[in-house]
Amino acid sequence: MSYYRRRFRHMIKCLCACAGQTGACCHSGGPGTMSPIGVKLYIQDRHVMMDNGIVQVTLSNPDGIVTGIRYNGVDNLLEVLNDESNRGYWDVVWNSLDGGRSGVFEVIKGTNFEVITETDNQVEISFSRPWDPSLQGKLVPLNIDKRFILLRGYSGFYSYAIYEHVGSPEWPAFSLGETRIAFKLRKDKFHYMAVADNRQRFMPLPDDRLPARCQRLAYAEAVLLNNPVEPELRGEVDDKYQYSCDNKDNKVHGWISMDPPVGFWQITPSDEFRSGGPVKQNLTSHVGPTTLAMFLSSHYAGDDLTPKFAQGEAWKKVFGPVFIYVNSVMQGEDPVALWDDAKIQMQVEVQSWPYCFPASEDFPSADQRGNVSGRLLVQDEYISDDYIPANGAYVGLAPPGEAGSWQKECKDYQFWAKADSIGYFSINNIRPGDYNLYAWVPGFIGDYLYETPISITPGCSVDVDEIVYQPPRDGPTLWEIGIPDRTAAEYFVPEPNPRFINKLFINHPDRFRQYGLWERYSELYPKDDLVYVTGESDYSKDWFFAQVPRRKEDGTYQGTTWQIRFKLDSVNQVGTYKLRIAIASATLAEVQVRVNDPNTNRPLFSTGLIGRDNSIARHGIHGLYWLYNIDIQGNLLVQGDNTIYLGQPRNQSPFQGIMYDYIRLEAPPN
Repeated sequence: MSYYRRRFRHMIKCLCACAGQTGACCHSGGPGTMSPIGVKLYIQDRHVMMDNGIVQVTLSNPDGIVTGIRYNGVDNLLEVLNDESNRGYWDVVWNSLDGGRSGVFEVIKGTNFEVITETDNQVEISFSRPWDPSLQGKLVPLNIDKRFILLRGYSGFYSYAIYEHVGSPEWPAFSLGETRIAFKLRKDKFHYMAVADNRQRFMPLPDDRLPARCQRLAYAEAVLLNNPVEPELRGEVDDKYQYSCDNKDNKVHGWISMDPPVGFWQITPSDEFRSGGPVKQNLTSHVGPTTLAMFLSSHYAGDDLTPKFAQGEAWKKVFGPVFIYVNSVMQGEDPVALWDDAKIQMQVEVQSWPYCFPASEDFPSADQRGNVSGRLLVQDEYISDDYIPANGAYVGLAPPGEAGSWQKECKDYQFWAKADSIGYFSINNIRPGDYNLYAWVPGFIGDYLYETPISITPGCSVDVDEIVYQPPRDGPTLWEIGIPDRTAAEYFVPEPNPRFINKLFINHPDRFRQYGLWERYSELYPKDDLVYVTGESDYSKDWFFAQVPRRKEDGTYQGTTWQIRFKLDSVNQVGTYKLRIAIASATLAEVQVRVNDPNTNRPLFSTGLIGRDNSIARHGIHGLYWLYNIDIQGNLLVQGDNTIYLGQPRNQSPFQGIMYDYIRLEAPPN
């Protein structure tokens, strides 16, 4: 049995048996044994240091900026060349809603320091910053309490924060575009980054992104390395968006130093405090070396995921805790094994959620939470006479709303689980409150909403029994394109331009993460647009992953019109056919639908201008999900050859476009 597996078993045996316990929980985040050294707190005029004999964490006083992390003989894992305020910090991006300041980036600096808990087993300290009307227009209108926790025997520390907008007329309206924790690591040590098993590599240095060493590409985040410090990186593209993750997959990521062999990891054990649900995409780690804990952002969604608060609107939310984990191996051992250890630690943290040690009354413990379970089935009589188990369905609780509203919900908490192969699900550790139950099922279009609101009280266990989702369906399928899974991953993703590659993504499942793929459409279709023939074409080869404008010789762009050609053996002239268009991403785009006549002045249907998720430019294969159900009267169709025209006329930018999830034409009901 490997060392890591033995350590995992040891830690799982020790998981949070906290009833009646004071101080730290008993599971170990360190080497698997409880450190004989208790936790010490040292308070100075300008700094505070927590030390448990494994790791020492130094913070500025009263700002609450992490200025130093000492571990395994390294005086500081954070970038010592940076100013102390630019090493480890919470930040926000906010906007006034009264026409005042916008896009304000603010590092959260506390004004009050307080010791919350101080025992041999645990130290929890607070750096708070109250807001009052004298600060209007200067600081984000929030009371913010940043907390840091160090436990005995743990190889790392925790951080969380409580944000509050007071329900009083003196508190102005604002919007919160982003909030996160950022850590800037030492560039002389941390060169290897790991985001997933198949997304890890030696990374460019931050100096490689300086103007003398790189060429800026279509936007500031993407650069071509033409004179990197390490010559083997020459000709590669670096872009932080190539390392984004869905929330459901964004549990652990970070960096490895090869000498000494040390790992630095950000572990997020729960998604409950992250906005947008399980498939919302967020940044992770990127060149810096930088590691992020993203809580709220508009990335891959746009303004829909920016919460807006009215004047005097009461709101409070706890972000975190997240775990900053550090680990090491002996000299001579493979440092990349630290990634495997970090994944094991992530599992420990996930199974320990909700933590029993945070002192804030705003973070409810396990016995203050509730659970919801049941079984989800699908009813589609055109596929099966029997109920279909919702295999792999995503089932979640989110604030009350309409079907699908969870993907744009960004103020409160969400709780999700994945159903098993026969549709059973269990959503655990739900905060008290009133919710709706939502779901979506891979393989079926649309969103499910359980009609009965669910109220969670401490200790409750709600069983909704068997519930049935009836996805949109009027008649039998005449033809379909793609797989209804809310992404465009199954479609044709071209080879990248060899001048703009990231070697990591050569022969990689996520080939869509290569830079500049949008430009390949114009090269593959220089004059005529895509034509897809049902029954003959293969969507994995013949349906380009994104409908984008075509670049013309003068450098401008023109809209595109794709064709779906199909045959009908007969037509019900008085019946209504149904065209279902599920969209995986939209960026300032429009889909116009015409049938058998591409030149009609008015389309049969238009989405209008939709979407701001920018997933085409940011290497995401999906953004927000859209579903359109379009009636086509039978007299518009003919026996024999027919064509549906999908026009995307918006053309001011190469990134304006649509990623389709799935398209289906249904005959009139039997």
